[in-house]
Amino acid sequence: MNDSNPVTAKPMIVGRPVVISVDIQKGGFMTRPDTSRLEFMSDGIERMWRAKTVIDAARDADIPIVFVKEEHRNDMIDFGRELDGMESVHCLESSPGTDFPYEELEMRPDDYKITKRRYSVFYGTDLEILLRGLKAETLILVGGFTDVCIHYSFVDAHQGDYYCRVVEDCVSGSSRTAHDAALNAMEYLQAGARRSAEEIIAAFSSRSDKAA
Repeated sequence: MNDSNPVTAKPMIVGRPVVISVDIQKGGFMTRPDTSRLEFMSDGIERMWRAKTVIDAARDADIPIVFVKEEHRNDMIDFGRELDGMESVHCLESSPGTDFPYEELEMRPDDYKITKRRYSVFYGTDLEILLRGLKAETLILVGGFTDVCIHYSFVDAHQGDYYCRVVEDCVSGSSRTAHDAALNAMEYLQAGARRSAEEIIAAFSSRSDKAA
């Protein structure tokens, strides 16, 4: 590695932004079961509600939003290696927490919606085609888990040459330690990747004011 080049963060938003709501599903607004193997973050539900403020600000500024949910068939044929680690069976198509949170996020019939079977929002989906059509340059991620679907989606977007921003108070990890480590790893890939909801909303508002 060449350590002689100073790290210079790019502008927070480059070109056209798109918000990606990663796995904010009905279950994200429900109390986690005591039987879960994961630690979770105590303010996880609060973080999902805060993510809605970013989504609402994007709507006000006419910034596209892509809603993504993870869903698995009831016979579990598409889990693959996903259950080899800490993950237990989750997001079955028949589970009440799997569906999009239509009421909670006030989703609209014409919203962009994608269903995925793996952690990354890019793997096996048509997201790249959609982003190309939207002429997206900066992807702004909210949702969960910070250390799994957010992190892996961020890495794939980074490798696809998108500018990536993670709204750190609008994502929730499988644990606080894993959440913090994932945020640090994403910041390592792109300086200035970690942003707050307040910063993002202010930037959206500024874009909206300029367009008015």
